[in-house]
Amino acid sequence: MPIYLIRHGQSEFNAAHTDGAPDPLIFDAPLTDLGRQQARAARDHAATLGIQSVICSPLTRAIQTAKIIFDGIAPIEISAGPVEHLWHSCDVGRSPAHLASDFPELRFDHLPDVWWHNGPKNQNGVAEEPEHLFHTRIAQFRDTLHHAQTRPLAIVGHCNTFRSLAGFDMKNCEIRRYL
Repeated sequence: MPIYLIRHGQSEFNAAHTDGAPDPLIFDAPLTDLGRQQARAARDHAATLGIQSVICSPLTRAIQTAKIIFDGIAPIEISAGPVEHLWHSCDVGRSPAHLASDFPELRFDHLPDVWWHNGPKNQNGVAEEPEHLFHTRIAQFRDTLHHAQTRPLAIVGHCNTFRSLAGFDMKNCEIRRYL
């Protein structure tokens, strides 16, 4: 049974950050109006795939995307496994208590208070995740997917995560079969 990858919709960070521009310092960036429209458009396609379960990154833009696409279709499980490579402010998460306040219908109590990379911080206060740690984390997440019982399965996550996991880039709200 297949596993599908779904990149989140356009975030406020995506809209504000262009190549070479400084980090706009939008921490845990939510979706833009366009990002919400992209997720609504992806919902129709996702509904045809028979997805039974969703694994979602705990970053707000991914959660918002998953809820728009899968509310009423499939249960959403939050996992730090597919979280983005921490390189910019948008990839710094929020505590489970804050996330639970915004998304009370989802469970976050299994996450530690700081579930994103936490190391030395750059000049913007962002703890950049070393590349080798990121790839190791994604390889560990990949290993857990082979044991996923409920399929078809969707993973709602991020560009760099899917590039490391599957070897390809994805556009906002693109849906691609992984396995």
